[in-house]
Order: sequence, then C-alpha cells, then structure tokens
Amino acid sequence: MSRRTAPGRPIRPAAMTDAFDWTYLYDTLPALLAGLQMTLLVSLLAIVISLVIGAAGAAMRLSGNALLVWPARSYAAFIRNTPLLVQLFFIFYGLPAIGLRLSAFWSGVACLALWGGSYHLDSFRAGYLGVSHGVKEAAASLGLKTWQYALLIALPIALRTAVPSMLNTSIAMVKNSSYLQAIGLAEMTFVAIDRISLEFRTIELFAALCALYLVLVLTMSAAAGRLEQRLQRPFKVR
Repeated sequence: MSRRTAPGRPIRPAAMTDAFDWTYLYDTLPALLAGLQMTLLVSLLAIVISLVIGAAGAAMRLSGNALLVWPARSYAAFIRNTPLLVQLFFIFYGLPAIGLRLSAFWSGVACLALWGGSYHLDSFRAGYLGVSHGVKEAAASLGLKTWQYALLIALPIALRTAVPSMLNTSIAMVKNSSYLQAIGLAEMTFVAIDRISLEFRTIELFAALCALYLVLVLTMSAAAGRLEQRLQRPFKVR
C-alpha cells in the first residue's frame, strides 16, 4: 500500500516528479540505440523470411490444386484473425510443450515472419493476377515455356504492382517488433520499459522511444516512396 500525504493522494517517487531531464536522456541513448540494433536485426530477418513465405503461399493459392490451395488459405485466415501477441506467446511458451523450443530472438523472427507472410501472400497473388492475359499469350507465341513466362515476365510485372503493399506490410512488421518485449527480447521497447522500472523516468524514455520509431518509420516510408517512383518511371506516359 502506498504512503499518502492527504486522503486519496499517494506519494510518487521523487524521480517521477522531476522536470524533463535532457542529460538523463543523453546518457540513456546508447542503451536505446543498442535496442534499435536488435529491432533492425529481428525485423530484417523477419521481412526476408516473410517474403519467401508470401511467394510460396501465393504459388500454392494460384496452383489450382485443392491440396495446396486449402492450406495456404487456412494459414492466411488463421494469422489474420488471431492477435499477434497470442501468436507470439503460442510460439514462445506453447511450442516447447511439443518439444520445439525457440529462443526469444527466433520466436520473434518466426512470429513476425508468419504474420507478414500472410499479407505478402495476397500481395504476390494480386500482382500476378494483375498481369494482362495478352502478355501470357504473347509469351506463348514466342515459344516460352510456362516456367520461363512465370519467372522472366510475369514475376517482374507482378512485383512492380505488389511492391507498394509489400513495403507497407514490411513497415508494419518493424512497428510490430515492439511486441517482442513481452517475451524478454532486448529490442527498443524492452530497453525503455526495463529502464523505467528501475529509474522511473517515464516521459524521457517514452519520448525517446517515440522519436526513434518515428525516425525509423519515416525513413523507411521515404525509401519506399522513392522505390515506387523508380519502378513506375518506365511506365509513365510522356
């Protein structure tokens, strides 16, 4: 029970009543930047794996084989309709019950990759379906085999169409990496909350955390915008 100076007014720790401390923020920045490195590492690995999952899932959905279509559709529906935090806890705490134990790092990578892959799946699929049927007929008239058409013609066109949504999903994955603090992974949010629990400097740490995420996401968004413009440049009407 907290001590009180007046009825209904608990005393807060002295540190919580201080003004914004720029010196403390400067001293804490190296720890937050170390957390940022972990955030970037786990996000990068998850994004790469999610693209592979999305491409494989799209191929299964487009195969026309019910034995492949049903698992891909069920996977996407399950991931999208269950909370990310529940999926994370299931991977980290639930899988050891069946003998599959992953570290906090790889549990985080797996969870983010599965989440992102469920959205990349439809991005790849929509991009492929957006390829004009006339392009396929032209490829057939040139004597190209099915795999040559898919790999050399349809895939590049599909990627140009799918890139915007894939980039948005990748940015969301970086933001969702903050959930990984729940299983003890030392990414940015974990570092901030850990320091708050010890030093009670809530406003400084959360302000720094918001600023770092904002800079990171805005940088990624700007890079994504430039990439989209570059991909669309050859197709603009002059």
